Amino acid sequence: MPEKRVHIYVTGIVQGVSFRYYMLQEATRAGATGWVRNLPDGRVEAVIEGDDAAVERLLTWCRQGTRGARVEHVEALPETATGEFQGFRIR
Repeated sequence: MPEKRVHIYVTGIVQGVSFRYYMLQEATRAGATGWVRNLPDGRVEAVIEGDDAAVERLLTWCRQGTRGARVEHVEALPETATGEFQGFRIR
């Protein structure tokens, strides 16, 4: 079972810049599981599970984003890890 889970909301210019696609790649490299999706208000929402290093690596990446992104804020809310995810996917 994963050690850590965070529910995040990324604010800024994060849609239309391949944010979700590159987050999927980064999550796979880090060994994290969960999902990511666009929200109607322009934010990106994600749930990330994994060991501490994997989750922190992905959070660090989210604070930078893709080349075209301008991340203004990342809200990371800790949750209890459930181990429910088989991989990482875009919703």
